[in-house]
Amino acid sequence: MVGEIEALIRRDGPITVAEFMRRAVAQYYAGRDPLGARGDFITAPEITQVFGELLGAWCVECWRAMGAPERVALVELGPGRGTMMRDMLRATASVSGFRPSVHLVETSQALRERQRGIPAKWHLSLATLPEMPMLLLANEFFDAIPVQQFVGAVERRVTAVDGGLAFIPAGEGNIVERSPERVDLANQIARRIVTHGGAALIVDYGYVGGSGDTLQAVHAHRPRDVFADPGGIDLTAHVDFGALADSARGGGARPWGPLPQGAFLSRLGIEARAARLIETATPDQAMLIRSGCRRLIDPREMGTLFKVLAITRSGDPAPPGFEDTP
Repeated sequence: MVGEIEALIRRDGPITVAEFMRRAVAQYYAGRDPLGARGDFITAPEITQVFGELLGAWCVECWRAMGAPERVALVELGPGRGTMMRDMLRATASVSGFRPSVHLVETSQALRERQRGIPAKWHLSLATLPEMPMLLLANEFFDAIPVQQFVGAVERRVTAVDGGLAFIPAGEGNIVERSPERVDLANQIARRIVTHGGAALIVDYGYVGGSGDTLQAVHAHRPRDVFADPGGIDLTAHVDFGALADSARGGGARPWGPLPQGAFLSRLGIEARAARLIETATPDQAMLIRSGCRRLIDPREMGTLFKVLAITRSGDPAPPGFEDTP
């Protein structure tokens, strides 16, 4: 895809970092399944079933706090292979009265094929979701939404050079990232919750407050130069959870957190759930359960870098895991 972007730049001039990221990410997800050991990266649901089971239990408790409505939408943004949704549905199948309609927001046809078998309706955006209370989850979704980069008041841009692409120097100073698209999506989620009821949970890697250049590329689980193969390698940027919380608050909702992923999963009982699974597991299965759960909560791995933000209506009780957060 370097050739397509280079041709665009030579015709129309340099493009913003956000436009470069948008085009590269769209091409990347259009025709491939990037997950797993043979792909470019692995997400929490693929590491251990415990992740999806705990989030399923989280949804049930939020549903009960809402008064257990008969009609409720269970929504996932960017569901990948559908692993987390399958784990959630299996874990909640025996809960009396909890029969949500399942909705998957997915633009990749290749990944939609991997999600077949889930009793769901597919959507390209939030706009076509049903107007009813919803329980929405977004795991490693926001990091793929484009970011702008600024040096002072100057927006950073990408140009064509001999042999590929490069950033145009934008002057001296620190790089600051912003993402109006992420902020707008958080606001849309908040307004839907305010209007129809429900709760949302956003899990991703990121920070609260200022950050520098976090744009990164990964191929076969290893870092690559962001211009190495646009459209052929994973391209993401860290999520500003403070901006998402502010946007949710601006939409009239109540943000909770963010909490470090390790702390959140521990509060939901990840150790106890793992112990129950190990009781009936083979030695090899037990080892995988222990190592997978440790990877999710260890501060040296995903426990601190990954964070969790919840969104509810103002005045609703704290969702599970956020009981003592301000």
